[in-house]
Amino acid sequence: METAKIIGQNLKNARKAKGYTQKEVANFAHMTQQQYSRFENGVFELNYSQILFLCDLLDTTPNELFGYKDI
Repeated sequence: METAKIIGQNLKNARKAKGYTQKEVANFAHMTQQQYSRFENGVFELNYSQILFLCDLLDTTPNELFGYKDI
């Protein structure tokens, strides 16, 4: 599976674990729900600041987001 899709799936799992909708996360990140959805679907890649913001919001780490849970 390509990296963007792995990150997107992990992002989706973290969002659901926090009980947020895509629209809520998108509002926190100052983007539309459609834009945010493209990150979860692996269509668009996150930049560094977006990764850090979303990790903080969703109480996860970049390692977990990238699928490195054992590090």
